[in-house]
Amino acid sequence: MQKSKQGRHMQIGPFRSKACRSDRCVSGSSRPAGRRIWAIIPAMVLAFTASLAPMTAVASDLVGVASVIDGDTLEIRGVRVRLHGIDAPESRQSCMRASGARWRCGQQAALALSDRIGRRTINCSVRDVDRYDRAIAVCTQGNQDLNRWLVSEGWAVAYRRYSRDYIRAEDQARSAGRNIWSGQFVMPWDWRRGQRLP
Repeated sequence: MQKSKQGRHMQIGPFRSKACRSDRCVSGSSRPAGRRIWAIIPAMVLAFTASLAPMTAVASDLVGVASVIDGDTLEIRGVRVRLHGIDAPESRQSCMRASGARWRCGQQAALALSDRIGRRTINCSVRDVDRYDRAIAVCTQGNQDLNRWLVSEGWAVAYRRYSRDYIRAEDQARSAGRNIWSGQFVMPWDWRRGQRLP
């Protein structure tokens, strides 16, 4: 270390310079520390604003053309939407027909939803946000409640843990033997816990 004429200590050698005074040290930059802090603040504000964007997006109705992720999840303008009050078979889940034949009921539920909505606009009324940052919503197309449609067609079940809104639609689908109710299946929440058909 060498002492300069102004009383600062300068480190000489292959290391970054360090200028020290009695009250502060600043490494690796000729700019004062205060200026660097002010340069960082706009970036921090921008990052904070970006983190709020998803919450702002789900604070009101979402309207637009949807992409189907699976039988109970959509995406509209970059926001994931979990359909309120229902649970559809998982994409990799199989069900069994009365004949004993297995079929990809989870995949078929997603395809049925995709065919139903097509590329037409849907409206999702957001009720909550789940722990995965998905909007929890009731989605409609025209006057059709898509959540109810999935359950009444036997592509999903009423998710009683969170809602009793679609129990009657499930009862009707079960009585008619529609789709997943045409044979045997594992409830989606049990399938996610590892339960499988025999």
